[in-house]
Amino acid sequence: MTFSAILAGLATGIMLGIFGSGGSIITTPALLYLLSVEPKSAIAMSLGIVAVTATISALQHWHAGNVNIKVTVVFGLFGIVGTYGGALLGVITPVVIQLTLFALVMYAAAWKMFKPARPKAHRSVGAAAVVTEGVCASNHCLAHVAMHGVLVGALTGLVGVGGGFLIVPALVLLSGLSMKQAIGTSLAIVAIKSYAGFAGYAGAVAIDYRLMAVFITVAIIGSVVGTRLAHRLSGDVLKRGFAIFLVLVASYILFNNFW
Repeated sequence: MTFSAILAGLATGIMLGIFGSGGSIITTPALLYLLSVEPKSAIAMSLGIVAVTATISALQHWHAGNVNIKVTVVFGLFGIVGTYGGALLGVITPVVIQLTLFALVMYAAAWKMFKPARPKAHRSVGAAAVVTEGVCASNHCLAHVAMHGVLVGALTGLVGVGGGFLIVPALVLLSGLSMKQAIGTSLAIVAIKSYAGFAGYAGAVAIDYRLMAVFITVAIIGSVVGTRLAHRLSGDVLKRGFAIFLVLVASYILFNNFW
């Protein structure tokens, strides 16, 4: 494992710890270009690496009170269904389509995060969702969370990412969670869905478990550092930084995909 790959592993953990996402965005290119892993195998291994690393980071956020269990369970369980199906589809989908779709959705998520936050509604009109004290409070709201769990899960399996770059905006906009709670909850959901995605690829593509173990070890160290940094930054700073990060990485992926 090269020095550059070790740095990528640290960056993977730090990104997960700070933003609740971004692990696979670094891991997949590192496996592809630094360690010469085949594309399909890199996607599968990335899911496994992020699954374990996100679990460690989620536990740290849970101890700090930044994981909403109810939203995690609803989003995570429905996300498993979408992720497993997406992974099966990803095995037969051309890589250029996978990466292009990945980048385009990242732009959409960044645009959502750049938009000023709207005041939370505290009333119920018909079947409208109710947001109370920053959490999803109605069955209608939870139904939307479940639906997005399936959709984000499908994308997770298809393009080989944990999906946190979509989960965080969804949790902020749909569930009324604060940015810090969205990050912690996202990590728990990312872990659940990444395990499901990895299971969808396992047996269908070659996986270097020894390389995965080394990468995971380095990434966990980075996740501890990233989580501590996240606790010291304001929600607005995290939100803007997250959006900028999405735009930069999406542009990089498209550039490498077509030029």
